[in-house]
Amino acid sequence: MAITYLKKAQARPAAENSDIRDTVAVMLANIERDGEDAVCRYAEQLDGWTGPIAVSAAQRRAACNRVPDQLKEDIQFAHANIRRFAEAQKATMGECEVEVIPGLIAGQKQIPVSSAGCYVPGGRYSHIASALMTITTAKVAGVPHITAVSPTRPGIGIPDSIVYAMDLCGADLILNLGGVQGIAAMAQGLFGAEPADILVGPGNSFVAEAKRMLFGKVGIDMFAGPTDSLVIADHTADVETVAWDLVSQAEHGADSPVWLVTTSESLATGVIARAQALIDRLPEPNLSAAHRAWHERAEVVFCDTREEAAQVADRYAPEHLQVQAADLDWWLDRLTAYGSLFLGKETTVSFGDKTSGPNHVLPTSGAARYTGGLSVHKFTKTVTWQRCNAAASHELAQRTARISRMEGMEGHAIAADLRLQPEPV
Repeated sequence: MAITYLKKAQARPAAENSDIRDTVAVMLANIERDGEDAVCRYAEQLDGWTGPIAVSAAQRRAACNRVPDQLKEDIQFAHANIRRFAEAQKATMGECEVEVIPGLIAGQKQIPVSSAGCYVPGGRYSHIASALMTITTAKVAGVPHITAVSPTRPGIGIPDSIVYAMDLCGADLILNLGGVQGIAAMAQGLFGAEPADILVGPGNSFVAEAKRMLFGKVGIDMFAGPTDSLVIADHTADVETVAWDLVSQAEHGADSPVWLVTTSESLATGVIARAQALIDRLPEPNLSAAHRAWHERAEVVFCDTREEAAQVADRYAPEHLQVQAADLDWWLDRLTAYGSLFLGKETTVSFGDKTSGPNHVLPTSGAARYTGGLSVHKFTKTVTWQRCNAAASHELAQRTARISRMEGMEGHAIAADLRLQPEPV
């Protein structure tokens, strides 16, 4: 048994950038102090935006009317799939009530957060799908107020297609804001927003750092790093398909690693030989991003057995994990660490990124070892309650007081003693 690296990454993930951290800290402090005035300054300085921050109802309608009908249909198709999957997730979130001991009743409730802030990237790419994934899921979870922000284009504002997606999904307020200023505006409840209980959605390193710094004051979906993808393939897989699946994910950015783990050495060598030709077919700036990601970050691992391949995949704990191999049920049962799993050659991560339904906001940088992606659960608080009768209270009080005094917590013991009642007849 052996695990052999046929291609290894040339560059390791960058260390934490103190310049980004310092810049974000200053921006958040300025916005905390000066509020909307500081946000407007940053919007003009960083995005060239001097127009209104809040998108009015009339502006929403006009933007929606400009979206071509075919694109509307495509967005509606994706929205329906995402909504159906989120509704199925919500159906698994039960409330319960149990008599723990005679007279002691305890239960669980599911309560949505009061407000959510959804960040939709809009720099190099217009991330229509991110609006669908974040806002729809919050809406299905039952969040009463949803604010959505996205970077503006000079003289235009948020692209029409993103406004349409935000509107379709049920955003209560749309703000012409990107970057740290957009995150801070949602957290503080500026420009008519309700202060966000949770901030969700992917973004660049500045957005990720702003969410990290605000965590605690507000909730966040996760600490996000560059997107990553891993393909497991055996001798049944097609070289061209595997290569394209890797290259398509590499176009996310130069710092986005892609990995191939395979039990077929001929497939591995074929993918390595084919990748650059496929990259060369991409337009700029995608070509440059994919070229660097492939040559600096990509790895190809040859394994003797499928169990070894599964062990390697679990160690990487990728954001996206695709299996193009025989006996898909074995892989579904065996694999344990991934953000989202794509089984079989008929599916691809691109489907999950855009239209198929399961959320594309997923754990990166190995975080899939301990957490999953965005879901209705992230917008919902699982809380507990309890009540008891006199008999149960008497027994609980005695045992609680004894344990508390053993721990040295006399106040706890006295609070329990106060509940002691005569034994019921």
